[in-house]
Amino acid sequence: MRDLSHSVVVALILTIIALAVTTTPGDATTFAARTLDGRNNNLAHPAWGRAGTLYLRVAPANYADGISSMATGPSMRYVSNRVFNDVGQNIFSKDGVTQWGWVWGQFLDHDFGLRDERSAENAPIGFDQADPLEAFTNDFGVIGFARTPAAPGTGVDTPREQVNTLSSYIDASNVYGVDPNRLEWLRVGPVDGDMSNNGARLMLTANDFLPRVDARGDPSTAPAMDLMGPLVGTPDRAVVAGDVRANENIALTALHTLFAREHNRIVASLPSSLSADERFQIARRIVGAEIQYITYTQFLPALGVRLEPYLGYDPTVNPGLSNEFAVVGYRAHSMVHGEFDTTVGATTYTDAQLAAFAARGIVVTADGDQVTLEIPLAAAFGTPDLLEDLGLEPVFLSLSQRQYENDEQIDNALRSVLFQIPKPDIADPTVCGVPVVNPDCFSGVSDLGAIDIARGRDHGIPTYNDLRRAYGLAPKASFVDVTGETTQRFPVDPLINPRDPINDPNILDFVELRDADGNVVAPGTDAAEEEVVLGVRRTTVAARLKAIYGTVDRLDAFVGMVSEPHVKHTEFGELQLAIWAKQFAALRDGDRFFYRNDPVLRFIGHEFGIDYRLTLAEIVKLNTGVTLQRDVFKFAG
Repeated sequence: MRDLSHSVVVALILTIIALAVTTTPGDATTFAARTLDGRNNNLAHPAWGRAGTLYLRVAPANYADGISSMATGPSMRYVSNRVFNDVGQNIFSKDGVTQWGWVWGQFLDHDFGLRDERSAENAPIGFDQADPLEAFTNDFGVIGFARTPAAPGTGVDTPREQVNTLSSYIDASNVYGVDPNRLEWLRVGPVDGDMSNNGARLMLTANDFLPRVDARGDPSTAPAMDLMGPLVGTPDRAVVAGDVRANENIALTALHTLFAREHNRIVASLPSSLSADERFQIARRIVGAEIQYITYTQFLPALGVRLEPYLGYDPTVNPGLSNEFAVVGYRAHSMVHGEFDTTVGATTYTDAQLAAFAARGIVVTADGDQVTLEIPLAAAFGTPDLLEDLGLEPVFLSLSQRQYENDEQIDNALRSVLFQIPKPDIADPTVCGVPVVNPDCFSGVSDLGAIDIARGRDHGIPTYNDLRRAYGLAPKASFVDVTGETTQRFPVDPLINPRDPINDPNILDFVELRDADGNVVAPGTDAAEEEVVLGVRRTTVAARLKAIYGTVDRLDAFVGMVSEPHVKHTEFGELQLAIWAKQFAALRDGDRFFYRNDPVLRFIGHEFGIDYRLTLAEIVKLNTGVTLQRDVFKFAG
């Protein structure tokens, strides 16, 4: 196409950035563009995948009254203390998936799914300080939980439904947002309701980090951002991105920063003869394709998700996110590592900076010409300041370590102190989070595992066996069928109370640890913290589930799903794998602008020499200079 006249090129570019979507990719003469909120992607069904539409359902809703009331079941924190509790023992991915897995998964989640976060009915999760398996103190008495608002017109005469506030397409809405007001604020130039006078670049700070809420003056005029951890007390320190959750942790904020830089890198490579809006829209299209390309060629294969061959765009496929995927299948919180460990040169930071890191709860260890930083996840919540102080390189390097195994165990950074900060009277905050979370440092409890169960009941998710049936899988008759273990009985063990084993803390003891080579690992050693991929406990998960639920037919879908053994060469049990495969196939096949179906990408490549087919490692290198292994999702150690 390089022989096209300049006027023809400009004409084609103008059609690329047209806001109205009127044609189908594949037409060589007229090109269409994505809308911000996903509308009109499917010409016959313009609302499919659009922001502000209902989550789809694979199975009928399961409410106690058939309409809206949450289903009942065992206490969520009680379940969490007996099933999700890892008692501080790290179990790493046996297939060598790195921390890039969970971080990319979260970044992607913030591209295609966000329930209405306004609080509806208050439904606090019970907390029993007298529970023999409770190690934490909760001055609030309960774990806060509020239901998702019912979608308009539902929950009274028809079953309650919920709204996805984002476009369900993988379209880089986590970078650009789904409404023009947020996007205009993010782009350089005035905020006056007229996007035509904005620049091509996204606004970044002088040292190329995301802008703060006060970047345009009055913070109250900035797009809304979720606040957590320290940001609750210092809201003006929040950064702004396409998604409201960009401040959740330093790794997520780093990815948002990376792709804002990538947008600007692409803009800088385009000819100045193009208008600012033309360069902006070309960069946006490339960034969206890059995120799709990484997801389908690197992220999903690393986790063992293999889809049927792509046959092209299918206008009969609704790409909307299912409630079952959003609320159960995509909640892989067990993968989330409890800390970020990174080693840098001894001169990377000043003594004053290292002292400031220690004051934040980071363990700093100097060894000759190197310094190692152990950053507890609890210290990384809601701290964009920490990311700027550290820099992107140490954070990205830390993600090359193994992530936790995707199983029923959840680190206490999420299972007990999610978004909490240590009590102000803690003299040495470095004792609070490494190598395990110290309950003495915290006065409140927020349990993401318990919340995962509660959200399933809130959204009317079917029980475990009913959800298996909905995905074409056979139901399970016993708890050993669920877990793949050999017994659902508690052992005869002098360390376990035979009269009430489910309330004996010793049921959670690890009695055997092994590394990736099958070698036995001694408890309490460095290897036990860093190398264990298999842990055998004094009791089976099946025995604990039976004592809690009695029958498999009462089992919460989320609890049953994470308790399944993995399908060989994947990070998932049978049910979770089926949920992922169905949803990611729909997101691919039902997207008219999927990268393999978009001729505009080929045109951009031919005319401007810009190729979207980059590995995540290459994008990191181009924008930070940091060199990582080619496949960042697989452990190279």
